[in-house]
Amino acid sequence: MQPKSNIVHLPVYQPGKPVEDVKRELGLTEVIKLASNENPFGYSEQAKTAIMEELGNLNIYPDGASVELTAALADKLGVGTDQVIFGTGSSEIILMIARAFLVPGDETIMADETFAQYKHNAEVENARVIEVPLRDGKHDLPAMLAKVNGRTKIIWICNPNNPTGTIVSRRELGEFLKQVPGNVLVVLDEAYGEYIDDSEYPDGVQLLQDHRNLIVLRTFSKIYGLASLRIGYGIGHPDVIRFTNQVREPFNTTRAAQAAAKASIGDDAFIAYCREQNKQGIVYLCEQFDRMGLSYFPAYGNFVMVDVQRPSPEVFDALLRRGIISRARWTYYPNHIRISVGTREQNEKFISALEQVLQEETVQG
Repeated sequence: MQPKSNIVHLPVYQPGKPVEDVKRELGLTEVIKLASNENPFGYSEQAKTAIMEELGNLNIYPDGASVELTAALADKLGVGTDQVIFGTGSSEIILMIARAFLVPGDETIMADETFAQYKHNAEVENARVIEVPLRDGKHDLPAMLAKVNGRTKIIWICNPNNPTGTIVSRRELGEFLKQVPGNVLVVLDEAYGEYIDDSEYPDGVQLLQDHRNLIVLRTFSKIYGLASLRIGYGIGHPDVIRFTNQVREPFNTTRAAQAAAKASIGDDAFIAYCREQNKQGIVYLCEQFDRMGLSYFPAYGNFVMVDVQRPSPEVFDALLRRGIISRARWTYYPNHIRISVGTREQNEKFISALEQVLQEETVQG
């Protein structure tokens, strides 16, 4: 059997190492996973109740159009129900957008160190990927704009950017969108947007009315804590959503996921609590990095990317032996690790382990 020639070189997405694997491989009883930007504070009790109520319906197909969830979310965001699409995490929305809009020979623009699924799905469709270097860990919007030509079909902007955690401001994004041709789709990925309480951060949904070529991606996997249920969504112009919907698989989100998501969007108190705890965690981690003389990118999501001044795979392995799972091996930041913000106890244990690792490396060096 012969696969498509343009996919044979593609890497398989590598998620953060599972806790169970680390315990088994290293004989550890306690392992802290700070690699996948999950919510350490769990999920809404209202979502738990909704999930329990759905357990009696596991034999019934879900609503393929997510009608009730769509109505609830559209009301919350102040958009039309024809402006919303759901997927198994925002990653499936990325796949659907690439499938719906890209054909061989199209060009698509993205940062050179950003969420890997933009490039992966573009290459599956045999589009030409144009990567623009980050500037100080941040999207260089003027440089991205300069790459636009008659073959450009999609521009991807991750805000906050994963893995660096930086943002483009309201003014920067607004100026950029004014200059992007109307026939070029701009995908604004706001997977971590709910963590941000900063007047400089743009709300993509508010920009939709003036930009028909914009689609905003969000997810219930991060601050909402529903990562294992795999549900995310896109918001855009009805035409963009309709075209994307035409390539969506039937019944792509589950009954439990839909019910939990609907319950979660009504629990503002839980989101506010998680946002505040995350803010305190970022302050603590950055204070400790300052004390240790380590530089890091400004953190706006629920993770920090820090320069550990050593090859990151070495630090990753050393932390792993101490029961801490981090994220390493970045193409353009070989000495950086990305660390998710945990609970206070988890953050303190990570800092203690990191100090031990760096001190040992210094002695050995």
